[in-house]
Amino acid sequence: MSIAADAKEMQGEIARFRHELHQEPEIGLDLPRTQEKVLKALDGLPYEISLGESTTSVTAVLRGGAPGALGAEPVRKPTVLLRADMDGLPVQERTGVEFSSKIDGAMHACGHDLHTSMLAGAATLLAERRDQLAGDVVLMFQPGEEGFDGAGHMIREGVLDAAGRRVDAAYGMHVFSSLEPYGQFCTKPGVMMSASDGLFVTVLGAGGHGSAPHSAKDPVTAAAEMVTALQVMITRQFNMFDPVVLTVGVLQAGTKRNVIPESARFEATIRTFSEASRDRMMTAIPQLLKGIASAHGVEVDVDYRGEYPMTVTDEDETHTAENVISDMFGDSRLSRWATPISGSEDFSRVLAEVPGTFVGLSAVPRGVDHTTSPFNHSPFATFDDGVLSDGAALYAELAVSRIATLAAGN
Repeated sequence: MSIAADAKEMQGEIARFRHELHQEPEIGLDLPRTQEKVLKALDGLPYEISLGESTTSVTAVLRGGAPGALGAEPVRKPTVLLRADMDGLPVQERTGVEFSSKIDGAMHACGHDLHTSMLAGAATLLAERRDQLAGDVVLMFQPGEEGFDGAGHMIREGVLDAAGRRVDAAYGMHVFSSLEPYGQFCTKPGVMMSASDGLFVTVLGAGGHGSAPHSAKDPVTAAAEMVTALQVMITRQFNMFDPVVLTVGVLQAGTKRNVIPESARFEATIRTFSEASRDRMMTAIPQLLKGIASAHGVEVDVDYRGEYPMTVTDEDETHTAENVISDMFGDSRLSRWATPISGSEDFSRVLAEVPGTFVGLSAVPRGVDHTTSPFNHSPFATFDDGVLSDGAALYAELAVSRIATLAAGN
């Protein structure tokens, strides 16, 4: 049977595993229950397992049994890495699905439970074809994608060299609860997702009575001006064809309406699509905020934190993935994005080290309008189990086909 057909036979098993993961989401780099579930799913399969030291990551290496390009004992057998992230988000689930999260304040709102279960399914599909593999496969089960740089931790601990040599190609996948119709695969060569940075600002004034602002130094009005000035700065200092997105998600000050507080603070996320814009933001923002603070006679502390780089896919590896998708599922299931999206991914760190690509997969529930359905991170975000077998099959086929071409010297 083909990989796709075998994956269809496993659909129920993969869905059950996804539901187990969904009911017990964990956040950050420490996911002990999730790690335990992944290890159970891999139990009995011929993988070399190693666990993270600084995180609860799982790395699994499958040694291919087929002769390589240079004979039964090749000097360098090709190696392909497949990655799935495992962590959830601090979101209270409101989907109403029967397998909803049992953990208060935590939810798999970004579909990482689908990624993990699909890669676990692929692990079985690949193990069954071990003797056909003229190379090795590295499975990267990663915690801490949601702002904790789990990929960076795993790279520092050697995941890219887990098979004893640097991987030749790396593939990741991400499901969406919006954007595209159900079952659609999405690719883009080059810049696919934005860089992500964090801005943390504290304005320090002098408190006083709300009736006499002239006798105080009001940090609230200064912070409010900073928030709006940042948006104006983007429209006047940055090229609209090299976009920048800045969103203030936290704004805090004061305890009572007639008290001028000592300080005000806000936090923002910043998305850029070029290194030039990213570098410029790092200097333009502090300059602007310090100028406003000076005009108001207050102090400002600006903490600009670089987080994830742009997700840049390799053109050849993207073409490889597109050909595999078309061969397996037909051309109608494949879309190429014309522009990047402003979400960010720490799989970008893997793609900065080795050639590879990232594939989107729409898990919008069947019969739901993908243009209005709740997007990832929403407490109402719902993902259709129906894509699980296709995702598992694609993971496995990417490894099998790429190893075959690498072993053949292509």
